[in-house]
Parts: sequence; C-alpha cells; structure tokens
Amino acid sequence: MPRLELNPKFTDPDAFYAALTELHRERSEAESERINARLILLLANHIGDQQVLEEALAIAGQAVASPSEARAGE
Repeated sequence: MPRLELNPKFTDPDAFYAALTELHRERSEAESERINARLILLLANHIGDQQVLEEALAIAGQAVASPSEARAGE
C-alpha cells in the first residue's frame, strides 16, 4: 500500500517557493484561493491514490490550529 512521502524530494525548494509566491503576487484573495484549489486538485489527480490523499488530508488538518488555540498555547 503506498504511503505519503514525507521525506524532502524537492530538487530546488527555494525555486518552487519563489515560483509559488510569484504566482500569487498582485492577485486578489479570491484569485489566490482559486489558484490554490486548482493546484491542490491538479496535484491530487497526479497522486491519484485515495489512501495517500486521505493521509495527506489528515496530516494537513492536524497542522492547522484555530487562532484561539494558537493564542491559548502562548
């Protein structure tokens, strides 16, 4: 059963980050949200494996704290 790859596989993470931030530069919040949604769907389609996608969703959901949770931990 495939598992989500968590080890870094970027050949150039700084270049990817620069391209991603450039893509969002001077976009409205709504445009950026549409770009992010489309990017997520394109990458999910590329991955294709439902179990891997569900694992990614679970990990992503754990990493997000609500603003009130973040303040409580300060």
